[in-house]
Amino acid sequence: MIRIGHGYDVHRLVEGRKLILGGVDIPYDKGLDGHSDADVLIHAIMDAVIGALGLGDIGLHFPDTDGKYKNIDSFILAAKTAELLKDNGYKISNIDATLIMQAPKVRPYIEQMQKNIAKAYSVEMSAVNVKATTEENLGFTGEKKGIAAHAVCLIVKC
Repeated sequence: MIRIGHGYDVHRLVEGRKLILGGVDIPYDKGLDGHSDADVLIHAIMDAVIGALGLGDIGLHFPDTDGKYKNIDSFILAAKTAELLKDNGYKISNIDATLIMQAPKVRPYIEQMQKNIAKAYSVEMSAVNVKATTEENLGFTGEKKGIAAHAVCLIVKC
């Protein structure tokens, strides 16, 4: 059996926080605001995985009303979604994700993001694709007010 999931996440850019994307600390004067470390890329991927399994969304599994998730590293949560895959008899075939942001430029960090994601989900790096795009100065991402991410993943029965 093959299943597909789609994930989307968005966080506001604020001063006084680190910018963490795909587990990489990106040098920038702002970071993403959120209950956890606000890694918008990993959140979108986790949502895609949970959606492919038909198990709701990340808010259901890791609610922002639960203090144990305050400032948590998103890769700890990704490991839990990897366990959900295993527990339900699935594995990832591939992940494709897009960061939507005007700044900063993240091309130099994408390979490390892909390595981090591949490790978290125990897949070959070739099964993970991350890309970034701007919105030509349009909307909240174009105005550098936030960063969004979309992700899809294909999972297959083990």
